[in-house]
Amino acid sequence: MRKTEGVKRASIDIGTNTVRLLIATVETDGNIVPHLIKRAVTRLGGGYTGKHGIAADAIERTVGVLLEFAAILSAEGVDKTAVCATSVMRRAVNADAVIEEVSSRTGLEIEVITGETEARLSMLGVTSALDKTGLGDLPLLTIDIGGGSTEFITSKGGEVKVVWSMELGVVHLTESSLLSDPPKEKELAVMDSTIDGIIGVLKAQMKADGIDPAEYSGLEKAVLIGTAGTITTLAAIDANMKVESYDPAVINNYRLTKSAVSGIFNRLKSLTLKERKKITSIEKGREDVIVAGTAITLSVMRAFGFDEIVVSDAGLLEGLLLG
Repeated sequence: MRKTEGVKRASIDIGTNTVRLLIATVETDGNIVPHLIKRAVTRLGGGYTGKHGIAADAIERTVGVLLEFAAILSAEGVDKTAVCATSVMRRAVNADAVIEEVSSRTGLEIEVITGETEARLSMLGVTSALDKTGLGDLPLLTIDIGGGSTEFITSKGGEVKVVWSMELGVVHLTESSLLSDPPKEKELAVMDSTIDGIIGVLKAQMKADGIDPAEYSGLEKAVLIGTAGTITTLAAIDANMKVESYDPAVINNYRLTKSAVSGIFNRLKSLTLKERKKITSIEKGREDVIVAGTAITLSVMRAFGFDEIVVSDAGLLEGLLLG
């Protein structure tokens, strides 16, 4: 058995949909050896409004999970913990109140990070789990689909070029567009139009920032990489992997084809919420937002001409440890 030498650290990612904890040893060579991984869907962004910010019940759900995580950190004797919050906390008018509530009740100090910082750290984590064979100096377009935003990262030869954080998240998209169960075709069309419009804005921003979108497309032999819950869930569905037997080692470097994503989308959009809950590859709490997440994935693949996406189970949590 390999003896690890390094510092025992933890990271917590408070997302719009999910709160995640990683406890690991970071070895002197930068290798991450996980000891414990926990996650819970708290839907912090559920019921969010621009006027009032984050809803009280969403705060309470999230604090409840963070209390559990704080107890685990104490029992594990972690040397250092990094706690970050992302999209919904960046926008919420009551973000400071949420930070104070969490601090006073759990002892955890939250840092609300920018979309650009989130993308940079996610890229650090993503690449730590990828097989570099075959990637070489190819341009990489990495997408990180979250509850409140999606980060797009361009990189080449291990160097991050430019990152963009777009307000394209599965929670907000679901709550604003998919109002029927199952979703009506008109609702799906509105959702697709919204996604395509934001991707159009993204491409314009890429050009304005000196990045040619064509260079990061499937037509130019670029590689599309995906991380976070939507992408890993799609890979699990494709691999017929149950939630209770989820294996990051299998999901890392999994190649998910556009035809597979399209097939999954056509299946999911026709099911009721109750029927989606019966799919053993979808974790509890993701059944309603997986349709929007799949639509984002498929739209990105189409817009940039990719026939497959390489999956990374690692991301922001690992990046927080390395960054």
